Amino acid sequence: MSTYNTLGKNHNILTLFLFALPNIIMMIFLSLYTIVDGSFVSRYVGITALSAINMAYPAINFELAISIMIATGGSAIIARQLGEGKPEKARQNFTFLVSTNLLIGFLIAIFGIIFVNQIVTLLGATPAQFQLCKEYLIIFFLFSPCYFLQVSYQTFFVTAGKPVIGLTTIVLSGITNIVLDYIFMKHLNMGMKGTALATGIGYTFSATVGSLYFIKKRTSDLYFVKPKINLKTLSETCINGSSEMVTNLSEAVTTFLFNYSFLKYYGEEGVASITIILYFQFIMISVFFGFSNGISPIISYKYGEKNVKQLKKLIKMGLITILSSSVLVITLAQFLIHPVLHFFTTDALVSEITLSGFKKYSLCFWFMGTTIFASAWFTALSDGKTSAIISFLRGLVFLSLSILLLPGMFGKIGLWFSVPFSEFLGLTVAVLLLIKYKKKYNY
Repeated sequence: MSTYNTLGKNHNILTLFLFALPNIIMMIFLSLYTIVDGSFVSRYVGITALSAINMAYPAINFELAISIMIATGGSAIIARQLGEGKPEKARQNFTFLVSTNLLIGFLIAIFGIIFVNQIVTLLGATPAQFQLCKEYLIIFFLFSPCYFLQVSYQTFFVTAGKPVIGLTTIVLSGITNIVLDYIFMKHLNMGMKGTALATGIGYTFSATVGSLYFIKKRTSDLYFVKPKINLKTLSETCINGSSEMVTNLSEAVTTFLFNYSFLKYYGEEGVASITIILYFQFIMISVFFGFSNGISPIISYKYGEKNVKQLKKLIKMGLITILSSSVLVITLAQFLIHPVLHFFTTDALVSEITLSGFKKYSLCFWFMGTTIFASAWFTALSDGKTSAIISFLRGLVFLSLSILLLPGMFGKIGLWFSVPFSEFLGLTVAVLLLIKYKKKYNY
């Protein structure tokens, strides 16, 4: 089925969910192999190494913020152009944006390796974490170009109407990562270098498969053509994808604040505990992100078509799916936290901190889904400004203030309630903006 038929058909709630399903599974699988990655580190290198990865996470989030800004912002533009019947223009912009992401990946690789000591110091690693964090980041930076390509292809496979290919690529990449983790860490005793190298090779696999797919000319599909530098498109892409960039930059900042606060109140065991919970959170909310990003090309296409009737159906079906998923996620979270925790560690203190805190932390899952969907909705409508407002307030302003203020007011318990409280405030803003712009976009 061509891109045009896939995005252009009229959807009901079942076909909409089925279209997004490969992206949902892909997000779940990405989170699962991230958890397996962390488990190998915890078991074969130690809890300090696990906490060192979380100390490095803001640097990783920075890369993700830039790459996903270009990929998601460009996806909405390209899908809209397909809906407007401009396939050649869509292909030119697609090639240009992938090339831009690749170039940025090379620049970050060079900069990151040269200044790795300063970066690790800036991230606040303790003396025990410093060398472990440095070892991990050097190899991660080395594979930055492949990482940028993987993020691009994850998004553009969906835009091209080929989410199953994107899913298959990520699954195989994840399996490669897990197998190499086992070999490098258990049998070759490579420690942090082993897990970083396994992860980088996984990125390379995805980047290679995506490049081979898009290099071939296809009928009614996205593929590489001669790129044309278009600064106007790049500017629109960055503005449109700014919410996704803000989300990931916010995660970098708030992870840094979490690390600082948990070190203060619980020590390195506390950092290990919040690392496990953040890994687990990634699994739980992968359904929200997978569905919201999975249907975004359809929303952009219908908006380009000016199909008001379908836009109204899409937001109604989307919200019903997200709210139903929220009930499922909060229920599953209570049952799954114990086996996930034991998968990571048998350390009694880390387990105690994690289980006690998670009962409070998990309230955030009631609010996250709708806010994530609202942000993706406005991005798909090429309203990056409104989407960025939601992401900026929810992910940076509200959460940062909560982490900084609530522990001072309520002690340790305030630290655990910081995420639910900030997510509730973010949901309030998202709902108000959906109501405000209902008439403007005719949904």
